Amino acid sequence: MKRLVLAAALALASVSGAFAQGDWPSRPVKLIVNFPPGGPLDVLARSVGEALQGQFKQPFVVENRAGAGGNIGADAVAKSAPDGHTVLLGIDSTFTVNPHIYKTMAFKPGDLRPLVVMSSSGLLVGTNPSNGFKTLADLVAAGKAKGVSFSSAGSGSPGHLAAEMFTDATGMKITHVPYKGNAPAVTAVLSGEVTGGVLATPGMLPHVKAGKIAPLAVTSRQRSPLAPDVPTVAEAGLPQLEQEVLYLVMVPAATPEPIAQTLQKAVADALARPDMRAKLQGLDMHHEGQQGAAAARRLADLSERYGKVIRATGMKVE
Repeated sequence: MKRLVLAAALALASVSGAFAQGDWPSRPVKLIVNFPPGGPLDVLARSVGEALQGQFKQPFVVENRAGAGGNIGADAVAKSAPDGHTVLLGIDSTFTVNPHIYKTMAFKPGDLRPLVVMSSSGLLVGTNPSNGFKTLADLVAAGKAKGVSFSSAGSGSPGHLAAEMFTDATGMKITHVPYKGNAPAVTAVLSGEVTGGVLATPGMLPHVKAGKIAPLAVTSRQRSPLAPDVPTVAEAGLPQLEQEVLYLVMVPAATPEPIAQTLQKAVADALARPDMRAKLQGLDMHHEGQQGAAAARRLADLSERYGKVIRATGMKVE
C-alpha cells in the first residue's frame, strides 16, 4: 500500500502541466461520495461543494455512489477522465482497510491521488440501555463472557474495523452485523437487534440525549465536543482502541499538477473559513489539513496499522 500510494504521488510530479489553472473548471464538477446520503461524509461533501461553487462559479454536484465499502464510488472516480471534473470525497477505510479484506478490487489504491485530509472524527461506542452497561469495562466483560453483537455501516466500514480492533485488543467475542449505512446501523442499536455499535457520533447523539442509547466511550484521542462527558477509550483503559476516520479529497492519479494544485488549495482555503470550522465541529470533526505527500504518508501508515489487525483477526467481507 505504501509503495503504491507514494509511487502515484511521485508519478504525478512528472506529469506535464498541459492545463493552465484558468482552464479548470470548464464545466460542472461531479463530487462522488462513496457512502450513502445523510452521513457525516455526505454532509461535509455538500458543504465543501457549496464553498467551491461560490469560488469557481461552476456547479459542484454531489453524487452518492455507495457500495462495497466505498469501492464502487472510488472505482468510478479512478476510471474517470483525469481532468479534475470528477472528484472523490471519501473516507480512509476504502484505502486503508479494503485492500486487506477484498480478494480483488476493480481499482488499485495508487489509481487515486490524495489531495487533502480534510478532517478526522472519532466514533462513539454505544449500547442499548436494556443491556445495563454503564462503562466500557462492562461491555468488554460481557463480550468475553457470552459474546455481543455490533452493528456497522457495512463490511469494511470504520465500525466493522472497530469491532475487529475490540476483538484483537480484548479477546471479546463479537458478532459483526453490517447494515447499508450509518443510519440503519444506529436503528439496530435502538431496536435491540444488536447489543451496540461503534458508530459516527452525530448519528448516535440525539438518541444518547433522549436516553435511548447508553454512551460508553469515544475512540478519538480527545473527548468529543458534542459529548464532553463521555470518556475516551484511553481514559477507559484501552488506548489501543483509538481510531479516527479520515475524510479525504482524491482525484485520478494522472490528473495534471496545475489542476490538482488548484483544487487542493481551494479545498484548504474553504476549510479555513470560520463557517466551515463551525460546520466541522457540528459534525464532530477535527480539522486536519495534510496535503499531497503528507496525506499519502498518513494513509500508508494507517494501512500498515490496520493491516496488522486484519491479519490477526481474520477480518473479511461478509
